[in-house]
Amino acid sequence: MARRLGCAGALLALWMFPVLAAAQSSPGTNESSAEPNAAPAEPAAAAQGHSPGDVTQSQNSPAAADANGSSKQQKKKKKKRAAQERQQNPPSETQQTNRMLWIVPNFAAVSPGVKFEPMTPKQKFWMATEDSFDYSSFAWTGVLAFQSYELNEYPELGSGGAAYGRYYWRAMLDGVSNSYFSEAIVPVLTHEDARYFTLGHGGIVKRLGYALSRVVVTYDDSGHNTFNCGEVCGDFASSALSTAYYPPQERGIVKISEGFGTQLESAALNNIAKEFWPDIRKYVFHKQ
Repeated sequence: MARRLGCAGALLALWMFPVLAAAQSSPGTNESSAEPNAAPAEPAAAAQGHSPGDVTQSQNSPAAADANGSSKQQKKKKKKRAAQERQQNPPSETQQTNRMLWIVPNFAAVSPGVKFEPMTPKQKFWMATEDSFDYSSFAWTGVLAFQSYELNEYPELGSGGAAYGRYYWRAMLDGVSNSYFSEAIVPVLTHEDARYFTLGHGGIVKRLGYALSRVVVTYDDSGHNTFNCGEVCGDFASSALSTAYYPPQERGIVKISEGFGTQLESAALNNIAKEFWPDIRKYVFHKQ
């Protein structure tokens, strides 16, 4: 969803960097430490009733050497297989969730390591519907409307409870139109995938650059990188449509351009939030 994040999204993005710095310096992130050390073999031999001398002689025999070599190879294979399984099925603490902080819709985010599978047109429209009408969408719209109301962004809408209602339904229409244009209508026409595929590894700078690049780059339905027409054209279309329900003073090509720039800024902040949300879940909320 490319719903406008504004100040709330900027604060969320800035809050992530000390969290990630602590996460990268945290012990236990090295995969090589995930495998426990093998237990010594001598106690097992003693338990079977052999003397230490017998154990020494048996270990020096060619058969024992072959067995030890075979055992080492099996352990290497198990470690390799475990690493592949971790890559294909990332642990739960690195998974994306349908909502960030319980109020920000996150249905378009894909967890790191998940194999690409193209979406059908029906699935694309359903994703836009979830982003638009999940309970979290109504809650997040309330936050955005309150922010616009407090900043008095549109003085023509007045003040008081009724004015907040006017801010709210316009913010809701902004989010719904943007979700459908950028996640469903344009991607279906251009055969693109509007989901955000989380990188999930590497340094902060690398992941930050990746998140920003996905504003203008996305996958097509074949899994190849392509220009993100869904985001760019969808944002412009929703900005143009908003002139139909905002006050006359907020219409015209200049206002459309301003709204378009705001939508792209929102998409960038959204991608940053999506990229680092699994880390926040793990290191701040300790979610498994």
